[in-house]
Amino acid sequence: MSENCFHCGQGIEKERILFDEKTFCCNGCKSVYEILNLNDLTNFYELNKRAGIRPDESSSQFEYLDTPEIFEKITDFSEGKTSLVTFKIPVIHCSSCIWLLESLHTLNEHINYSQVNFTRKTLQISFNHNDLKLSELANFLTNLGYKPVISLETADKNVDHLDKSLLIKFAIAGFAFGNGMFLAFPEYVGGEDFWMEHYKGLFRTLMFLLACPVVFYSASDYYKSAWYGLKNKIVNIDVPIVLGILVLFGRSIYEVVTDYGPGYFDTLCGLLFFMLMGKIFQKRTYSALSYDRDYKSFYPIAVTKVDFEGKQDNILLSEIKVGDRILVRNQEIIPVDAILINGEGNIDNSFITGESESISKQPGDKIFAGGKQIGSSLELEVIKDVDQSYLTQLWNKEAFKKHETGLDTLTNNVSKYFTFIILGIALISGIYWAFIDLNTMFQVISAILIIACPCALALSAPFTFGHIMRILGRNKFYVKDTLTIEKIAKLDTIVFDKTGTITHRKKSNIRYEGSEINEFDRLNIKTLLKNSNHPLSKSLYEFIEVNDDYFPVENFREISGKGYEASVRGNAYKIGSARYNNQEPKNLETAVYISKNGEFLGKFIFKNEYRPKLKELFTKLTSYKIFILSGDNSSEENQLKELIPTYQGMAFNQSPEDKLNYIKNLQDQNMKVAMLGDGLNDAGALKQSNVGIAIADDTNSFTPSSDVIMNGDKVVTLDNYLNVCKGSITIVKMTFIISFLYNIVGLSYAVTGQMHPLFAAIIMPISSITVVAFTTLSTWILGRKYFKKQA
Repeated sequence: MSENCFHCGQGIEKERILFDEKTFCCNGCKSVYEILNLNDLTNFYELNKRAGIRPDESSSQFEYLDTPEIFEKITDFSEGKTSLVTFKIPVIHCSSCIWLLESLHTLNEHINYSQVNFTRKTLQISFNHNDLKLSELANFLTNLGYKPVISLETADKNVDHLDKSLLIKFAIAGFAFGNGMFLAFPEYVGGEDFWMEHYKGLFRTLMFLLACPVVFYSASDYYKSAWYGLKNKIVNIDVPIVLGILVLFGRSIYEVVTDYGPGYFDTLCGLLFFMLMGKIFQKRTYSALSYDRDYKSFYPIAVTKVDFEGKQDNILLSEIKVGDRILVRNQEIIPVDAILINGEGNIDNSFITGESESISKQPGDKIFAGGKQIGSSLELEVIKDVDQSYLTQLWNKEAFKKHETGLDTLTNNVSKYFTFIILGIALISGIYWAFIDLNTMFQVISAILIIACPCALALSAPFTFGHIMRILGRNKFYVKDTLTIEKIAKLDTIVFDKTGTITHRKKSNIRYEGSEINEFDRLNIKTLLKNSNHPLSKSLYEFIEVNDDYFPVENFREISGKGYEASVRGNAYKIGSARYNNQEPKNLETAVYISKNGEFLGKFIFKNEYRPKLKELFTKLTSYKIFILSGDNSSEENQLKELIPTYQGMAFNQSPEDKLNYIKNLQDQNMKVAMLGDGLNDAGALKQSNVGIAIADDTNSFTPSSDVIMNGDKVVTLDNYLNVCKGSITIVKMTFIISFLYNIVGLSYAVTGQMHPLFAAIIMPISSITVVAFTTLSTWILGRKYFKKQA
């Protein structure tokens, strides 16, 4: 009796290794088991038994990766001691693969994190390149059974295009279907014709030969998917499809060999032709949605472009070109690979590497996209085109995700049980018809297995939410992922930050109190203000009317929620709150205090201007609990109460930590909270909330911890976005109903023997097309209802 390896499940041929009362086929499989066992990860085998793959024990095959030129080409990012690399790993095929590959940091202490992209079959790894060579990392993955495929194409980071092999399979099925129908036609209409009787054997043989490449090549993806599923104890949706194909093919061969009939070779070719047509349609639509996702997500982010005369202009991120010079302020994300021209860089790469470690940069040094400047502003020269896809990946990084379940889980659960239900119906129907008409039995089983494919069910949520994301994006409401739309639909509480969210960043009535400030100091103060991204600093920068000369800023230091200080042209300035400048704050007053060399100069008093039509917005949000948070004092509390008569609570003098705790307190009361903030002092609160909405007016306010980036001018129409997200859930439920109706009606005909398998094959992709057409039309109508010009 042959034995199987405990890890990989393959038969033991050469050597038999006993370890821990388990049998292994090689030292590689034994080593993987030991690694998993030592790190308390043996439940890998409980998730999917025999899910591993026999490792390749060759250790020198990846040594070339350590060559500096190749290392630089293969890695996505490398700075300090941390590198990021993305490997193509074709053998990723199930949930246990994902689980194991995302647990690599527990298997190797030099790996920081790993993240799988299942659809692209890629694995991104952050690792310490000082202690773990790239070749050692590749060997480590190979020993786990996940050998990376490294080629010129993967090194060049080429975008995946539509799989040409799918088109070839589709063409072969189409050719066989057309010619098979042509060969079958004489027998369908020939009756007792002598000529037909004489040549029918030839025609049937030709139809068999035409069907073979369709069955064995065109349908190969279905076999692979079904095999991987069954191998890992999962009955996926391709199992009934494969059964239907094999039943039809086997029955057809039996009929031809016994001269019982012509078989169903033409039907089988037609079935796969229509199924592959649906697959191509699905892939093309997903590719279109993916393209929109990658290249339209970050259009609200503007960058400050600097010309050679020092003039500044805000342009869209998408308009940056190689050679442009851009200004990046304190706490801003660097949107593109660049060379530092002016300023002292202090780059925090935690958004890329997951580690909060700052790296100093001097003029001439290269800075990677995704780093965040901590300190004075930098002038950079762009050396690489903007990669929107990379920034999308950064925004979706695991560290910033909030794990919640929703309709997507419902879809998966329905699909899982759906397969067993269909197999049960096919079995019962087959037994029934076996006693009545054996020929009809094969038709019934094939029709049931084909008609009941829940492709339309699986397409419902992604297509609906994909279209909704595009509609929201066109209206400057940029959603991180489809799950966020579901979360928005469930909200019952909205928390607004005051400054920069419901107030204008630049429109403020400002007056100055204090000793006169000479032009020398005014120029220095304006230079220092340019380094800050705070709404009050930006308003004050616009208010001070002097030349835009820029002077070097040294020893820049910011204390979140209080202010910042630095030296400009030999003088030390402090800009911020009253207490930060050793002054007593005045009640009911919003002001920015300024000191020079430890001596108080004066203060700029702000009278905020609120965005227009705010009162109208709050009258439409009566179904939500409204709260207001502000880092300022309560000087405008009465004005806010008049603007928001339905408010549930207000809190002032809130530090970033206070805001986060305020959100947490609301969530402890079972509230589903959305937080609207400017992404600066509100980053913690945005991440804590169920849905974090970062408000971006005209600067690079990219906030990875947010779920949505929203144009500031659109805040007053927030109700429209909330209603569209709610409406999308209704559309998904309606598409579920359509999909179930198709299956119920189709099954009722199939079970009673009134449906031919070919008709079932035609109906199956039509159900998917119906769902896509319905969701496209419904989302367009929904978009037109709330956004008349940009639906």
